[in-house]
Amino acid sequence: MKTLLTILALTLVTLTTWLSNPAFAADIADGAKVFSANCAACHMGGGNVVMANKTLKKEALEQFGMNSADAIMYQVQNGKNAMPAFGGRLSEAQIENVAAYVLDQSAKNWAG
Repeated sequence: MKTLLTILALTLVTLTTWLSNPAFAADIADGAKVFSANCAACHMGGGNVVMANKTLKKEALEQFGMNSADAIMYQVQNGKNAMPAFGGRLSEAQIENVAAYVLDQSAKNWAG
């Protein structure tokens, strides 16, 4: 009985962690499509054609406090400076997916 309870507890912890972490729930392939259709014109390869120092590269995301899914999702939803808000154009799932894609690509130095 003790073993069964331990297995049940571990399963619940694993499921709770998995479901509460957007990186696991997000669809990076869909994020790539959303990025290509909506973001790549200004952020091709993780760059920034408007503000050259505010790229989507890992170092810049860390420097400007944008290295989390929540921060990226907020920026995509609300826009800032020259970046338009996409909250009215993209669904919550699409925004979550594009944030996961950006984080995934920044970790790979936008090398694929």
